Amino acid sequence: MSRLHNDANLLVLPGRIIHKNDAREIVKIWFTTPFDGGRHQRRLDKIKIIESKVRYQ
Repeated sequence: MSRLHNDANLLVLPGRIIHKNDAREIVKIWFTTPFDGGRHQRRLDKIKIIESKVRYQ
């Protein structure tokens, strides 16, 4: 859902809990899942507007 709905570019997996083979499958699916856009894009556009107003010091 992080890729599908949020167009995320970061995936974090718990290395001590997930077996290597499971982690590989999760990463494979995550990389091949496209962003769905639509109503989700509107939310990301709102976040970009807020970010553009923030001054980083």
